[in-house]
Amino acid sequence: MIHPDYISELRDAIRKLHGAEPTQVESVLVKETFHGQTVWEGIVEVFELQGHPKTNKVYAWSHDTDDPDIPRKHVTVLHIAPVLSPAMAVRAAIREEFRGK
Repeated sequence: MIHPDYISELRDAIRKLHGAEPTQVESVLVKETFHGQTVWEGIVEVFELQGHPKTNKVYAWSHDTDDPDIPRKHVTVLHIAPVLSPAMAVRAAIREEFRGK
């Protein structure tokens, strides 16, 4: 069950990170596998953007962390080639997370 403030939290994160006004348009189930193992499964929220200079769409989701100072992490990925779908946004975020470690 999605928390009632979930979409609002994602909208706030998008405004803060990308300086554009988001409108949620759909929720897409994404299951990403690697060598037959599920590495990520969840709902990606798709937002239309108004006022962004490079795109009119962004993908967003959040997840719990093990960090008590930041218990929840919001992830946003702009719809800019090569990221042209919710699944591609998840792949890009996974790559970015592994690069950061």
